[in-house]
Amino acid sequence: MHKLLALLCVAFSLSAKAGDFITVGQLPAEARATLALIDQSGPFPYPRDGIVFNNFEKRLPVEPRAYYHEYTVPTPGRHDRGARRIISGGTPPAVFYYTDDHYRSFLKIQR
Repeated sequence: MHKLLALLCVAFSLSAKAGDFITVGQLPAEARATLALIDQSGPFPYPRDGIVFNNFEKRLPVEPRAYYHEYTVPTPGRHDRGARRIISGGTPPAVFYYTDDHYRSFLKIQR
């Protein structure tokens, strides 16, 4: 019973953030720069920017395939893509989410 309760708590903590919000002003400067690039359709610094984000874990609202796209948010001091991303939803993008833990949790960006 304790293991089940612990698993439920972990599952809730991972998905609960999908309903939380962050304002553009609260985002790191690199995330604001990435949003600006999305708004102007690039050019993007990473070849994988703009690829489909499949939402396999269902941590974001369920939408049809190819609804979500992901973009790298550079992390100072990292030489790889790091863990930070912005996920956009819709074409043109109508909703945006920020993750700083490589898709374990998301904050909806209020614009």
